[in-house]
Amino acid sequence: MATVTRSRRSQIQREAAQIRMRGQRRQHDTAHIAATIQDALGEVNALEAWRFALGWSRSQTVAQVAGLYRADGLLPPGLSEPMLCRWEHDGAERPGPEYTVMLCRAYGASPEQLGLVRGLAPHTDALFGRAVIRYGRPEMTAYPKGSWEGMEPMTTAAGLPAVRESLHLTLLADPQGSVGMAELVEAAVEHYALNYSKHPPQILFDEVRQVRQLLTPVLQTGSGTSYGVDVQRQVGWLSALLGNLAFHLDDLTGARTHLSAAAAWGERTGDVRLAAWAWGAHSMVARTTGRYDTALAHAERGARLAPAGLVRAQLHAWALLPALARLQRTDDADQTLRTALSELEADPSGTAPGRFGFDEPELALHQAEAHLALGRHQQARARAEVSAASCPDGTGGWTAATLVLAQTEAADSPQDAVQRALHVLDHVPAARLRSTARTRLHDLATALPSGPGAELTERLRTLPTAIDHHGHAL
Repeated sequence: MATVTRSRRSQIQREAAQIRMRGQRRQHDTAHIAATIQDALGEVNALEAWRFALGWSRSQTVAQVAGLYRADGLLPPGLSEPMLCRWEHDGAERPGPEYTVMLCRAYGASPEQLGLVRGLAPHTDALFGRAVIRYGRPEMTAYPKGSWEGMEPMTTAAGLPAVRESLHLTLLADPQGSVGMAELVEAAVEHYALNYSKHPPQILFDEVRQVRQLLTPVLQTGSGTSYGVDVQRQVGWLSALLGNLAFHLDDLTGARTHLSAAAAWGERTGDVRLAAWAWGAHSMVARTTGRYDTALAHAERGARLAPAGLVRAQLHAWALLPALARLQRTDDADQTLRTALSELEADPSGTAPGRFGFDEPELALHQAEAHLALGRHQQARARAEVSAASCPDGTGGWTAATLVLAQTEAADSPQDAVQRALHVLDHVPAARLRSTARTRLHDLATALPSGPGAELTERLRTLPTAIDHHGHAL
């Protein structure tokens, strides 16, 4: 394949993204979009065309393949972005049989569709339906060609009631609670936090609320026991989850109530991380309603409570930074961002999962929004791109970052901004659109010129509300 210049490569990526967005709006499947990309862009081979059709970066592909290995109980191999780049751009390079299988599984395609048939070992000439050796373990792959298209991806939906049922059974055996029961509640809280983005907010809200109700008798009977404080602490975290979920359902008064309960339980049990997080969330709610001075006061209260490391980084980036940016206190905002970065860097486990909703992609998102509020569109665009590329498509984080990126393009590239917003609406079911995403969509429609923004405005006009006027969830 001929050498492609850096500028041409950037142009190819932009054109492929536009083709993908048009295809998704027309409800074309991934195979159709990939074929269209190859027809329009002669430099792109089948393997790269499928990645473009899915909207994945190379780092996302590597992460998806690693996730498949982990799901099979195997240690992820050494697949890297440079390896994938060579397979996409060097005609002499090909993945081996094992990587071919995993790429087919990740992309939902057959070897023929990915252009990976040539050079396969004899025992892999029928990968879909024959035994494949992986780390010395035989495995039957029984996926017919093309069967991945339209399949519903695996979710943890069944895990939600199962967690609640396990807790209920434990309480039936020991109604007054126990140390083991307190540990089970802590595991439940971690489960809800880790899988927050995998469920529509209303579904998760109902589950968390039922679990908290199950613990009410234990709060009364377990007072003064060795596990009583642990149960109270977890009730506080469940209340924090309810507050966050109510916020994402656009129930701001409910959010304030739940978050106040969470802050109270945090202070009562000495859990400064819980109290700090709850006041940070209070700041988020106040900011949404335009009460920026109040938002700053809540953020400062949370920051004073926050222990060093990730929690303090979160309070600075998520609560203090946006409040200061909205108040146009540029120097203070810049100093707050420096503090957040230094605190995150100093935390040895700052990038670990399960830290109740804060990681490097979210930090990049808050940076982008702060830069946008301060009128720094180029910096905002760069950080939003980093955040979006680091989040799985369709998740809350990806949606937020994509819409912030669209907001940075509203003035200079309104058509690109519209395409991004429409892609979000095509890609994310209405029930999964958080109130924050809906607000960003409406803000974007308002900022766009009337011509390019007309289609987005019409789509938003017909978008179902999260909660109807009878109080029923979508």
